[in-house]
Amino acid sequence: MSVLGIDQITYGTDDLALSRRFFLDWGLALAQERADELVFECLNGCRVVVAAMDKPGLPPAIEDGPTLREVVWGVASAADLDRYADAIRHDPGFVDAEVDGARRIGCTDPNGLAVRLQVTRKHDVDVQSAAMNTWTAKPRVNQPSPIYERATPIEVGHVVFFTADVPETEAFYADRFGFVSSDRYPGRGAFMRCAPDGGHHDMFLLQLPSGKRGINHVAFTVRDIHEVFGGGLHFSRCGWETQLGPGRHPISSAYFWYFKNPAGGLIEYYADEDQLTAEWQPRDFEPGPTVFAEWAVDGGLDGHTRRQKGARADGKFLTEKK
Repeated sequence: MSVLGIDQITYGTDDLALSRRFFLDWGLALAQERADELVFECLNGCRVVVAAMDKPGLPPAIEDGPTLREVVWGVASAADLDRYADAIRHDPGFVDAEVDGARRIGCTDPNGLAVRLQVTRKHDVDVQSAAMNTWTAKPRVNQPSPIYERATPIEVGHVVFFTADVPETEAFYADRFGFVSSDRYPGRGAFMRCAPDGGHHDMFLLQLPSGKRGINHVAFTVRDIHEVFGGGLHFSRCGWETQLGPGRHPISSAYFWYFKNPAGGLIEYYADEDQLTAEWQPRDFEPGPTVFAEWAVDGGLDGHTRRQKGARADGKFLTEKK
């Protein structure tokens, strides 16, 4: 029995029209639209709900302004749902109800966030990813790597929260749902995955000296490094602002590109994260710029010139000498 990953996230926003354009440009499909709520889908059926901040029934916010209100995790079966319900029955905010025709259980985590579980609605997808030729293995023969004109995210891969107490929140997810710690900033941060075998992290908890609670970012999995670049360039052409990237995380090995999100926090395209098993031993890191990013482009790339923002495009090769 284990949690399979993120099935749905819900934002509360003060500008539905802006969020509608934002997530369509991001590459999601608009599945439902109501006066106070938008429902988007990734390729594998993972959902992103964006609701008006005053929508009745929306879980309470853990910070002021637009932010993430709820994370729904998927499980394999109704029997799994029963076992998790027993584990959280006495936790604050326990709920067991039917939502959109399916049973959903949940509670409130120590950070004040609404946590829910349901039998997963995600489905397998057949996507082609670029093979990477290295010195020791050359699987791509007589075939160029793809160039993406935009991204179509496969799923919500992980969420990152500021929390007032990392050890308490880390213990909650480990004890109630079987999450496993992958790596840590001792006393300041914890990378956690849903199960012993899986990607480097499905959730990252980060503690600031101020004790701030809230969303840091939501990350969307794409096929490969080329889609990180293609998606980021398209999003830049649409006029959305880069926070940082493209770049590469040394802790998870993933390539990334972060943008500012009007629905709350940041949003990330990422690909090529480490895959771990039960044999993996968590490492301890001291926070610092080169630990967060081995390399990164500050301010992003311009989608039109395909060069760092502010650089002039004069039609010459980048290596051409003056």
